[in-house]
Amino acid sequence: MMSAAFEDAVKTEIRDWSAAALEKPSQFFNGMAPCPYARKAWAENKVAILFKYETSQQVLFSTVSQFDDNYDVAIIVDFEFYKDPDVFHTYLDEMNDVIADGMFLDCDIWVMGFHPEDEESEFVEELALDFDPHVEDEYALIFVQRLSKLQEAADKLATKGYYETYDVNYNAREIYEKRERLYRRLKDGDET
Repeated sequence: MMSAAFEDAVKTEIRDWSAAALEKPSQFFNGMAPCPYARKAWAENKVAILFKYETSQQVLFSTVSQFDDNYDVAIIVDFEFYKDPDVFHTYLDEMNDVIADGMFLDCDIWVMGFHPEDEESEFVEELALDFDPHVEDEYALIFVQRLSKLQEAADKLATKGYYETYDVNYNAREIYEKRERLYRRLKDGDET
């Protein structure tokens, strides 16, 4: 368990990172911010930040099973993350399947993550040139959101060309297709 001052520094780092890299317009997203809803979510206190210091996944399980709709996103700061980024992302991908299968009762949840060893996207390098980390400790981030809100926002953004350049450069289509498929399953009872 870290001190409250340390946790506050991490929270400030995440907020500053969002402002530096996710909230500024980018050519990779047709002139929109990489995360066009982030600024509003922060301004309206719709971002929850939780901390995970043990190897157990209980914080993630609790966040998924008891998602608080007072927030748009819950960010889990994971200090005991899977060190292999492939294992980390595969685990979260499989979590989405388990959630969709009703293991947590509420199927309207989507998880995704950022691993410290993930290759930095070109748009991040471009936007976050002046960002300096606030803490030295490495951590992963797990984002927990309502699948329906995320997919409906994505559908609106797609009509504005938001995904075109990014998808071509980073081949993100597979992730988008899975999210769309699970959303259709949630809304229509099947994935068609």
